[in-house]
Amino acid sequence: MSALMPPSDRDLESKSKESTQIVSFKEEQSKDGYEVDLELLEHPQAKKLFIKWVIVAIIGACALNVTFASSAASFTETGVGNDFHVTKEITILSITLYVAGLGIGPLLTGPLSEVYGRNIIYRVSFILITAFTFGVAFAPDIAVHLVFRFLSGLSGSSFLSVAGGTVSDLFENRQVGTPMALYVLFPFVGSVIAPIYAGFVNQNTNWRWTYYVLIILSFVQTIALFLIPETYVPVLRKWKAARLRKSTGDANYWAPLDRRQQSMTEAIIISCYRPFQLIFYERMALLLNTWTAMMFGILYLTFQAFPVIFGKNHHFNVQEVGLSFTGISLGMLASGFTQPYFNRFLLKEAEKAGGKAPPESRLYAAEIGSICIPVSLYWLAFTTYPHVHWIVPMIASVLFGFGDFLLFNSVLTYLVVAYRPIAASAMASNSAMRYSFAAVFPLFAGQMFDRLGTVGATALLAGLMTLAAPLPFIFRRIGERVRAKSRFAHHE
Repeated sequence: MSALMPPSDRDLESKSKESTQIVSFKEEQSKDGYEVDLELLEHPQAKKLFIKWVIVAIIGACALNVTFASSAASFTETGVGNDFHVTKEITILSITLYVAGLGIGPLLTGPLSEVYGRNIIYRVSFILITAFTFGVAFAPDIAVHLVFRFLSGLSGSSFLSVAGGTVSDLFENRQVGTPMALYVLFPFVGSVIAPIYAGFVNQNTNWRWTYYVLIILSFVQTIALFLIPETYVPVLRKWKAARLRKSTGDANYWAPLDRRQQSMTEAIIISCYRPFQLIFYERMALLLNTWTAMMFGILYLTFQAFPVIFGKNHHFNVQEVGLSFTGISLGMLASGFTQPYFNRFLLKEAEKAGGKAPPESRLYAAEIGSICIPVSLYWLAFTTYPHVHWIVPMIASVLFGFGDFLLFNSVLTYLVVAYRPIAASAMASNSAMRYSFAAVFPLFAGQMFDRLGTVGATALLAGLMTLAAPLPFIFRRIGERVRAKSRFAHHE
């Protein structure tokens, strides 16, 4: 009988003394039953540190696989064109449609994950990715190949949107910086190490082997996803309420998700239009999103540009062109090691601000990145001549990768913190713009480099990034005033 009764005030007081900021303890009686919360040991943040990092590693590896599959396709274009008798412009759609799927998917998986939890979305996503990659690898014609590429991107998109929430589920705010930076690093590194792998495969065997290996990798990761626990607290509370109803026979136990008023259709509609509201009404979000979208487009443009710079100018073969992406990946990895420095910087900013660092302090890393990127692009532009040793533009690409990751990690974190009440929509607005640019840029890369040459085309991109470079410096100084007037931003 005591299991049916809500805890006494003394019990609640005793529990609260043992509690931390991780979770509140309440099984409070109201007119419609007992609202159930998690005990301390049930909360995801109470898991052992090793288990947390294993979970981050698994979802990070899955995110790497998703972006790995996007850029690996750039080295299959010649084989696909020869087998299906289509032009290069058609084969580039293999990247464009996949990336379009990555951009659209979060609008659907975001609302679904908030009702059914993160794990079911992950598992279904990778089961579908494995199945659709079969369709890509064994496609009898170009139409089937492209349709399954789009569906593969659509399925994999959850790891570029929902997965970030898993990291925040597992770590407190003061601890989340390093694991979040590691998670963000995985998909970016995946997109630039894929050409290294794809170059060797397509140099030595049939293009379809690019996808055969991805099928095996996706299958292994699908199994790994069944080993990690659910971390989304509202769903865990819902499951606990269901267990209590079953074990006690009392139907009055409930969790907030049990009383959810919003239908799934309404949630998806809001998920679709709110990110665009943010873009249209928030100039700060619009400018930062456009800046990162341009940068992301340039990153995907390199998958068409490097074969020209290193293949035509320096006479690299296919696998050597793939290895030319080593510079970008090394730069990204190097930038990941700077995270402890920025963590200490944020602690100092928090001390100055009375305990909580302002969102604008997150843009400090973007300031460094905004300088590195145009410098690296100018360096790359004027060293692409055939008579300049190939190691010189390769070193420039290291600086490009370094600045690239600093920029993205800084701006994405800033958007989440500055627009905390609608953080999911802020991320979705950024993703929609980034993947739109990433889908389109490769389509005109060939023509641009043919008409302007490697120097002119790369210098043009450097000029655009130079114009955008002042943005983090400006917003770090005026961001607080802009947020104070915002209808969406978080106000302290």
